Amino acid sequence: MKTRVKKAKQLTSKNKTSESENMAIPTAVLKCLDLQNISYDIAADKSVHTAETVSAKETPNPNAIVKLILLQDSLGKVQVLIPANCLLDLSRLCELLGRNLQAADEEELEKIKQRHGLEILAAVPKLTDFSTIADHSLFEKPFVYLESGVPGMYVKLAQDQFKRAVAESDLGSFSALIAPYQAKAHQDKDDEVEITKAVEQFTTLRIKQRLENTLEIPPMPDSAERIIKLRVDPNAGVGELASVVETDPSLAAQVVSWAASPYYAAPGKITSVQDAVVRVLGFDLVINLALGLALGKSLVLPQDGPRAATPYWQQAVFTAAATEQLVKAMPKGERPSIGMAYLAGLLHNFGYLILGFVFPPHFSLISRYTEANTHVSPAVLEEFLLGLTREQISSWLMNAWHMPGEIVTALRWQQDSSYSGDFSMYPNLLFLANQLLRQQGIGDSDAQPIPAELYERLHLDPEEASLAVQKTLDNADHLKSIARNLAK
Repeated sequence: MKTRVKKAKQLTSKNKTSESENMAIPTAVLKCLDLQNISYDIAADKSVHTAETVSAKETPNPNAIVKLILLQDSLGKVQVLIPANCLLDLSRLCELLGRNLQAADEEELEKIKQRHGLEILAAVPKLTDFSTIADHSLFEKPFVYLESGVPGMYVKLAQDQFKRAVAESDLGSFSALIAPYQAKAHQDKDDEVEITKAVEQFTTLRIKQRLENTLEIPPMPDSAERIIKLRVDPNAGVGELASVVETDPSLAAQVVSWAASPYYAAPGKITSVQDAVVRVLGFDLVINLALGLALGKSLVLPQDGPRAATPYWQQAVFTAAATEQLVKAMPKGERPSIGMAYLAGLLHNFGYLILGFVFPPHFSLISRYTEANTHVSPAVLEEFLLGLTREQISSWLMNAWHMPGEIVTALRWQQDSSYSGDFSMYPNLLFLANQLLRQQGIGDSDAQPIPAELYERLHLDPEEASLAVQKTLDNADHLKSIARNLAK
């Protein structure tokens, strides 16, 4: 573990980059490399930086990009260098170092970035005086590309120069390739078999709150059961819906509050559930809204979630509203049920709650991995740690609760932008809404690229889709207020 990279002889050759190429890289980064007499070139992701903004001669090898993650514990801070196409196995690293590390506070990260003029952390160890540990796999490529502190810009180092840069760093093996777990997370699997397998695995590890031979299904709330029966009744009307909702005072108050919010700009005062249905929201939207609220209240929110993550109800409300706006932006003849799409948005992260209910001893571990691996999707981390994802477990439970196939499908395949099976519009809309919101910092991971084919499948123009989501963001204060009420 204590293996160190030997220092190389000092070089006197000048760097090959021109002044115009260097302009995009933070000055502090270039000065740090020059002080170490490290020879480098500049590479740029041409999808982010055009020829007009940077004159770098090449694009980086995506399999050789180096990412820096800052961790901390009571003993201090540690910089970790891993390949960007890998996740950090936090438990393995802590075992190697004999420490209890977790992701550094956001406030501390911002101070470092501001101090050195960075937009993101730069994978240049000597930029700070924190101790560094590098993953062994970084030494397998002839060239590496260090994240420079500017998204899409990289410092290219030959392997001998990289060894010079990390000469005082410790080495270890504590990363895992993302791709295999990403592929498994998107596979069409027998979810019940996978869930049972995960439960059996944890049982052998003698987890205190283990489940026995089968997954324990939380009971559906009475109010949700009554709403589901009403949904499938072709003769149900506003009166029956209002009657069911009003039997749950908290639910009734939320529906009225929703309809009265400035988001819907309804004229006059909303005084009852019936008023909310008839004058503002409509039968379809109210019944699905009420169902989503009833289900969401059925499980206690985990208390040990990832720091700096968007709160559960805020993410649910924003996604529901954004999905609604995207449906409205579609051509009328191509639109799916707006109420069903809204319900899918409201429940899209329901698996987050279920993971806390089913695997409480491991929920904290998932949260710490999420904080340390902001470049990795939750689905990949859950597949790595549990062998199943929140999408699998939530869709399985929705199916067990006899929820509509549209919702089961939406929750199961929302991370797969290429899904084209039954009810595909619903998971496709969720994927699009989530990625557009993540671009604005709302969500639980970094935004993924949105394929052009997805827009075509949904009959949406990218600009129109962005404008639709912007309508949601324009009402952020009101939606946050609603979310705060739901979290009480």
